Amino acid sequence: MATLAPTSGFRLGGSIFQAKPRRFSPVLVSSRSGGGNAASDMAVFLEIDGVVADLHRHGHRQSFNVAFQRLGLDCANWTEPVYLDLLRQAGSDETQMLTTFFDRIGWPMSLPTNEKDTFVRKLMESKQHELETLAASDAIPIRPDLTSFVDEAMGELVPVVFISSYSKSGERVARLLLDKLGMERLDYIKIVGSHEVESSAYGQVVLGLGVSSSPDELLATEVAKAVSSEKQRLASEVASTLKLKVDLDTTSSVLLKTTIAALRAAAETAGVPIDRGILLAGAYLGTEAASRISLPCVVVRSSLTARAEFPLARATLEGFGAGAITLSRLRKYLA
Repeated sequence: MATLAPTSGFRLGGSIFQAKPRRFSPVLVSSRSGGGNAASDMAVFLEIDGVVADLHRHGHRQSFNVAFQRLGLDCANWTEPVYLDLLRQAGSDETQMLTTFFDRIGWPMSLPTNEKDTFVRKLMESKQHELETLAASDAIPIRPDLTSFVDEAMGELVPVVFISSYSKSGERVARLLLDKLGMERLDYIKIVGSHEVESSAYGQVVLGLGVSSSPDELLATEVAKAVSSEKQRLASEVASTLKLKVDLDTTSSVLLKTTIAALRAAAETAGVPIDRGILLAGAYLGTEAASRISLPCVVVRSSLTARAEFPLARATLEGFGAGAITLSRLRKYLA
């Protein structure tokens, strides 16, 4: 039977907020954890693309090629060099990749000029369907030793949060990939998708949700949702946000702002201060967002980033397991 951690409360203004009990799976009190460990003082946040799976190597290019075949575009078949070249030229914008490609080789002769956008949209829809099909199969494996890493975190009571809200591959693909971790691990990990970001204290304010409530009502509602001993810190952070004291560059792109909100939501979900989390990122966007909020970050290399440099990250590692990403190694980057 699952056990419940003791509840705790704190005072804010004239009200007392009661913490929700934290539910732990039986595996958390196994011989690996010694049965008596206190809650961890760190948490690990993981992106999906490039971290959970090398989607550029095993997913995106293949999905495009199947979509081309489905629509009878026999002249279109992206080899890896062609795909990577298009990625660079289009800045990873897949719609722009298609436009660049067909501008180069020629659009289908039967396609009216005013229907190019519709044609590209249909291709993107087909490609996404194929990607989801591949993600549900063995064609896209999760990274080697990722399951062992999650097991290590479970044994040490370290919260593990996967962030799907800004995954380029989409939240359905993210969840299909995470299903490959197995039921025991799925019961332990947390997933922060768009709903979780919008429901978080930070997301409610920064993304403009819930602003019809008074500051006192919003603060009370969101603080009541907090799930850890860091509730007082979270309340202060939300209060500062309500007073428009947000540590966020207002000139940032919408994508960067939503990424930052997702990272804040991940810390809230894990119940740790932002500087006690560590992000495992697969691309530059995550490192940039993490640096804006003083969240330690480590890059996990993939086929897309094999030669890239990430000056904002504390380290760039090849994957999980001995000689790469382990909990003990990540702790050093938090010191």
